Amino acid sequence: MASRGGPRAAGTDGSDFQHRERVASHYQMSVALKTEIKKLIYTHVGIWLLLLAQMCVGHLKLLPHDQVAMPYQWEYPYLLSILPSLLGLLSFPRNNISYLVLSMISTGLFSVAPLIYGAMEMFPMAQQLYRHGKAYRFIFGFSAVSVMYLVVVVAAQVHGWQLYYSKKLLDSWFTSTQEKKKK
Repeated sequence: MASRGGPRAAGTDGSDFQHRERVASHYQMSVALKTEIKKLIYTHVGIWLLLLAQMCVGHLKLLPHDQVAMPYQWEYPYLLSILPSLLGLLSFPRNNISYLVLSMISTGLFSVAPLIYGAMEMFPMAQQLYRHGKAYRFIFGFSAVSVMYLVVVVAAQVHGWQLYYSKKLLDSWFTSTQEKKKK
């Protein structure tokens, strides 16, 4: 900005480069959304591992049935819910839109649908518990229906936020793709 022998050009103090130092907003958003989705995926993996442990303990009879109940029917298809999470993680390194879309669709099929089915499957037992105070399945002394409804509520929130952030991330990636095509 300065000439060899003379003063600087008028209006420049050498700090006019800062506007070129900013990262485009869609790239900032992409990084932030990937971080949030990763947190949700790790939370989902934790829930998934707890359900897997309950299924293994129930089927292998490692503990008596009065401590850990046999799994409900909805838990078996829910085990497939790990696949959408893996697809989501695979989509991040190269911003692969196809993997992210597949992850979103399969989240609905393998994660949300079993949760809806589980809520419907356990409803009569929950109704019996709260009307008559009778529970026949237990997980470490707690009513299995109550524990599993808690799992369903938490998992539904995790998957709901995961879908919301994935949609925002997809929009962010489309924005950057459109800007590249304009150039």
